[in-house]
Amino acid sequence: MLSTGVRPGEALGLRWQDVDLRRGRVQIRQALVRLTKKKSGASWKFAEPKTRKGRRSIPIPESLVPQLQQHRRKQARRRLRKGADWVDYDLVFPGLRGQPLDWHNLSQRTFKEIVVSAKLPDGFTPYSLRHTCATLLLAAGEPTKVIAERLGHSTTAVTEDVYSHVLPGMQERATERLESTLWG
Repeated sequence: MLSTGVRPGEALGLRWQDVDLRRGRVQIRQALVRLTKKKSGASWKFAEPKTRKGRRSIPIPESLVPQLQQHRRKQARRRLRKGADWVDYDLVFPGLRGQPLDWHNLSQRTFKEIVVSAKLPDGFTPYSLRHTCATLLLAAGEPTKVIAERLGHSTTAVTEDVYSHVLPGMQERATERLESTLWG
């Protein structure tokens, strides 16, 4: 999520068929959506992204490819051990038996442990990884249009509204660059 800017539901719905490790890209074609708990039936479903722009192709860092390859090998070994108990949704990040990960357990247990060990601030959530990705790209001077496409925002206005807190310092830097260009 940090290197792609995908929403947590998009990461949890990501399938191996949507990952091209040779080209270093992921296709966002679906998201895992949690439903309200019911006594019968699934508490989740797969759904298309919220907007047309939500269906997108995102390049991944070269350094992430070997990590994903190793992850896939480990997952294949787990799948073999589980045998008929494995439910195959082709998920990149499945639960222990192939089923979608339980979002509550992930965010309240596993991710909290990571936040504490990394000494990140309280309240840092999996969704914070998406915001951090966008903020880092904005701070690096990446065009808002590129960031909006990566995040799957319907317009650049959405990106600018959500991340306007980052933009003021960027305006000063842009002014300094312009001054340097115009007057040396």
